[in-house]
Amino acid sequence: MKIGATFSDNRPSVAAIGFFDGVHRGHRYLIEQVREAASLRRLAASVVTFPVHPRRVTQPDCQLRLLTTCQEKTDLLAATGVDTCLMLDFTPRLASLSARDFMSILKRRYQIAVLVIGYDHRFGHNRSEGFEDYMRYGQELGMEVVPARAFSDRIGGKDVNISSSWIRRLLADGRVEEANEALGYDYFLQGTVVSGHQVGRRLGFPTANVQVNSPDKLIPADGVYAVWVDVDGCRWGGMLSIGRRPTLGNGPERSIEVNLFGFHADIYQHALRVTFVARTRGERKFGSLEELVAQLHKDEAEVKSLLQG
Repeated sequence: MKIGATFSDNRPSVAAIGFFDGVHRGHRYLIEQVREAASLRRLAASVVTFPVHPRRVTQPDCQLRLLTTCQEKTDLLAATGVDTCLMLDFTPRLASLSARDFMSILKRRYQIAVLVIGYDHRFGHNRSEGFEDYMRYGQELGMEVVPARAFSDRIGGKDVNISSSWIRRLLADGRVEEANEALGYDYFLQGTVVSGHQVGRRLGFPTANVQVNSPDKLIPADGVYAVWVDVDGCRWGGMLSIGRRPTLGNGPERSIEVNLFGFHADIYQHALRVTFVARTRGERKFGSLEELVAQLHKDEAEVKSLLQG
């Protein structure tokens, strides 16, 4: 997949527009339709996206946390089989464009001949415009506008329309299994092992303290999780804790610590990837270190059972 804001060999393409945070199952269903339309018309298949979430531009105080970094997103988009990823800077000027003007730029500058638009997608400065407006603009500009088929599924016992914002809420509630089902893959964090308080070692559960690479990455709810950890080319099962460690009284700072089963090497400053399987419990304050250690043994048994599962 070619990625960029310009290409030397621009050729007519079928495209979909979106931020594509998480590149979840709904996104991939839309992209499948782009590829189908491109194959029928013998055109390239493209996605149009942005490195920074549009809300960060339109709402400068926005504290939105994301499912994927820009690099993670482009890696996931590349796996869908599209030919090009048109990565446009979402500037105040771009935000001020009408939908028609934006479509005109896509047609004239980037050779997008066909636009596949999601059932509820809105773009352009005037968000009150809808699909019928986009169809009319397309006819005026010589661009075909195609409605995308909606994607829905039954998750957690409910019929849902999968969206990035809904998945973010699931993760913020610690419901990683439902989030994973909606994503179509297990949610992950990438980071570096940094120094910590070294308390876990004294309790019999040595941990690697993880500093996530991007401050914009969404961290799931506080609690204990069953995870897989990829480090130095190997995968290990682990028990991960997110929270403020209230029993140990280490202050208000939130930490991410993982105990790797059967692992004893020094990986300080090594890069790792943590993949979430399930949440076993929320964070709790225990009456003593002995109570905490007893619970950690129960957590370990439950996490191992889930990972063997």
